[in-house]
Amino acid sequence: MLKRIHVDQLNLGMHLKEFCGSWMDHPFWRTGFVLKDPKDIELILASKIKEVWIDCSKGSDVLPGEPVMSEEEEPVEPIVVAQQTPTKVKPPQQTAPVPAAQEVERAARICLEAKAAVVSMFEEVRMGKAVDVGGARQLVEDISDSVSRNPGAIISLARLKTADDYTYMHSVAVCAMMVALAKQLGLDEAQTRSCGMAGLLHDLGKVAMPTEVLNKPGKLTDAEFDIMRTHPTEGYKMLMTSHGVDPVALDVVLHHHEKVDGRGYPERLQGDQISLYSKMGAVCDVYDAITSNRPYKTGWDPAESLRQMAEWAKGHFDPVVFQAFVKSMGIYPVGSLVRLNSGRIGVVTEQSAKSLTMPLVKVFYSTKSNMRIVPVILDLSQASTADKINNREDPAKWNFPDLNEMWSGLSNLAR
Repeated sequence: MLKRIHVDQLNLGMHLKEFCGSWMDHPFWRTGFVLKDPKDIELILASKIKEVWIDCSKGSDVLPGEPVMSEEEEPVEPIVVAQQTPTKVKPPQQTAPVPAAQEVERAARICLEAKAAVVSMFEEVRMGKAVDVGGARQLVEDISDSVSRNPGAIISLARLKTADDYTYMHSVAVCAMMVALAKQLGLDEAQTRSCGMAGLLHDLGKVAMPTEVLNKPGKLTDAEFDIMRTHPTEGYKMLMTSHGVDPVALDVVLHHHEKVDGRGYPERLQGDQISLYSKMGAVCDVYDAITSNRPYKTGWDPAESLRQMAEWAKGHFDPVVFQAFVKSMGIYPVGSLVRLNSGRIGVVTEQSAKSLTMPLVKVFYSTKSNMRIVPVILDLSQASTADKINNREDPAKWNFPDLNEMWSGLSNLAR
């Protein structure tokens, strides 16, 4: 039985099921564990979290006679997604996780091939042809296999875009993030591939937008923004003329700009009126947009972007989906510039399996000597590593010209 209780009622032996609040409000990056250390309770009491869910079937119950939350409040249920009719896809490859350094070159090739394929697909649609679902499906397969081997590689590489290829690489990036998020949410293989297809096609309607509006190097006027707000509907109409399009893709193309508070578009849906898939699409779309360089702005640092999105999460994103997204990306995503307690500065190269807050960092600069040092990779999750992340750093402040090369290991990332 799950019970929602006040944090003052926590005792050792209780199984902590879930925190009632934002992931930014507490120092734990996992749930589903038994409280065994008094320090854990002290940390919870010192945080902004006031209530938690406990699982009495896996740990201690509250003391007899102590009140709990009213019976009217539903326990937190796991996400259940209606089974989609599976499309005909080849059996998934058995892909074993590999280090980022091993996957990044292969991911770079996939990005180049994916960009060319998306450009071709969008051009054909622009000329009035139907979407080549078969070709798109193979592209999703390749991207999904890369995510399975190491999600950080292709997601981070797809974030590096020029102004000319933004729309196309944005589609590749959202595809990869949708696959990673689907895996984090525990969706099955068919649903995961459907999410990837939805991510790849979500901005298809932009081919119908006037070029001068789509590529405008500055803030849009109200009239121009009204035009851009039609791209979900236009994309939906285009896909409806194609045969064999996944229903999930149709849903996400039309609804990835809806917000849970009803302030989105085109239908101003809210809450449970928005499907899980479109809630996923909304998070992935915004993250890639704000972390990418555009003609009118420099992309935000990945870690700073997650912090900003957390502040919007209450009205913009579904909180469960957003927290799953953070777990799939890491608190400090690949490419984040960080300062360690030692005063060294480094860039995140890979997530660790042990902790969302303790990734692998390539340190290359000393703030004590104000000079470059020989780069070395630290796995902050290892007990032998005393250094920890002190804070995020703004890349614009430091202007390291080789920052992307530093985290990727690739000397030429031009597309």
